[in-house]
Amino acid sequence: MLNLVTRPHSAPVAEHLRRAGYPPLLARLYAARGVARQEDVKTRLAELLPYTDMLHCEAAGARLADAIHRGERLLVVADYDADGATACALALRGLAAIGATVDYLVPNRFEYGYGLSPEIVALAAQRDPDLIITVDNGIAAHAGIEAARRLGIEVLVTDHHLPAQNTEMSLPEALIVNPNQPGCPFPSKHLAGVGVMFYVLIALRAELRRRGAFAHRAEPNLAELLDLVALGTVADVVRMDANNRLLVDQGLKLMRAGRARPGINALFRAAGRDPIRASAGDLGFVVGPRLNAAGRLDDMSRGIACLLAGSETEAKPLAAELDKLNRARREIETDMQAQALALLERVDVAEGFSLALFDPAWHQGVVGLLASRLKERHHRPTIAFADGGEGLLKGSGRSIPGLHLRDALDRVDKHHPGLMLKFGGHAMAAGLTLERGRLEEFSAAFETACQELLTPADLEKVIETDGELAAADLRLDNALAIRDAVWGQGFPPPLFQADFRVDGQRLVGEKHLRLKLSSAGGIHGEGILFNQDSPLPDLIQATYRLEVNEWNGRQSLQFNVEHWAARDA
Repeated sequence: MLNLVTRPHSAPVAEHLRRAGYPPLLARLYAARGVARQEDVKTRLAELLPYTDMLHCEAAGARLADAIHRGERLLVVADYDADGATACALALRGLAAIGATVDYLVPNRFEYGYGLSPEIVALAAQRDPDLIITVDNGIAAHAGIEAARRLGIEVLVTDHHLPAQNTEMSLPEALIVNPNQPGCPFPSKHLAGVGVMFYVLIALRAELRRRGAFAHRAEPNLAELLDLVALGTVADVVRMDANNRLLVDQGLKLMRAGRARPGINALFRAAGRDPIRASAGDLGFVVGPRLNAAGRLDDMSRGIACLLAGSETEAKPLAAELDKLNRARREIETDMQAQALALLERVDVAEGFSLALFDPAWHQGVVGLLASRLKERHHRPTIAFADGGEGLLKGSGRSIPGLHLRDALDRVDKHHPGLMLKFGGHAMAAGLTLERGRLEEFSAAFETACQELLTPADLEKVIETDGELAAADLRLDNALAIRDAVWGQGFPPPLFQADFRVDGQRLVGEKHLRLKLSSAGGIHGEGILFNQDSPLPDLIQATYRLEVNEWNGRQSLQFNVEHWAARDA
């Protein structure tokens, strides 16, 4: 049977939210996710946390205003994932709209690795910039910033990653805007890199307003860029706190109103989706992966070019290329999963607290996804390594609740200095580099750290649900309300549970099951179970999402089955 636990909720809070105008089901779901007041569900841009609360944000706005006044050449140096790509496109569009001379550079991950390294600075110097602006990187770029300083190039860092150490001395010598740097009072520590850059643009516009720059011309409408902010925020899987939900909600409203930029519309359509019905889930599982495919397998410049396209005619072939890359990525990932499972057949996973795997055939750009899949399957912190060339291994890790992965790697580094050549990341995801001959030593050290930081209970996968759904709640308006709300990391999409009788099942698309389901509680409906080609037993315990199925212009309810187990009659 499945190990299920129901999220508790406060009935008085749910009733308060219902009286405030939320549908009863949505009110219950919000209450179960810590929403206590109507004000906790922010929907107006005016409710965004103020940029003045972010350390050095005003100073960054002033520095950029000076650069524009003096006609300086600005160069954006981006990361190669969806957050970095959207932050880069946002910076280029926002700065250009305000009057800056701006270009960009995104490292090819296979040639240069991550971040503002001395090698990237040397490449950037060929563009002769006066100011480098990092987006979604830079907080740990000591060597790169020093290299820029020696060349007379100033650096403005905009980032959201954690510093290497929680001390002032660990920060590079640059103007840094990052809610996670020491001393920053900004309440939301979960902004994505694209969100940080959006705040810098707000500060820049405010500074130019103070200087009278808009006395004879219209101010740029930065809200028109929120489709980029929404996409990068969801794709980077940052915690969906109230401030991030507001940013994503505003971006989704742009898309649904038909006002998304051509590149985002083209990515939706390449996936067979309509941006008019965009949801946060679409950004995370449909658009984001297609954008990320460029950085994983090729060069993120293609993804940025798609986001910057001025028309859908220009964007369509770029989106088609990204869609093709994403299909190739899925094939590579499937092969790597099969290889990893074969490796694990020789390992007793139950005895260990962690997984660290390597195969020389694995692709550098896909090991993070592989680690995520294996983490989900085995509920262990997992690091997958690929050959990084020159005798090195490049690893990407994913964690489980209860283990801050970057802190675990920091613990390994303290006990085994020099074992990792470099590392960094977040609570749930991190990357590292090793000498190839030290994998076994690292695996043992990482296992020790995980045993010290986790308990056996942490290794038991528990599925949180929102309990059973009453038959009276099976309404299309509820499914639409769930679809249109903003869910994500730390604010999970609703998941319900039920004991079902499988009244009918047939294979569709060669690898999915179309189901007819019913329950003793009076629930009847159509269901879908993805990536399962073998038949289900007659009676199952299941978790499912309540979704809207669109077919031939008709909308109907659908149960998207996520987990299942056979049950006795």
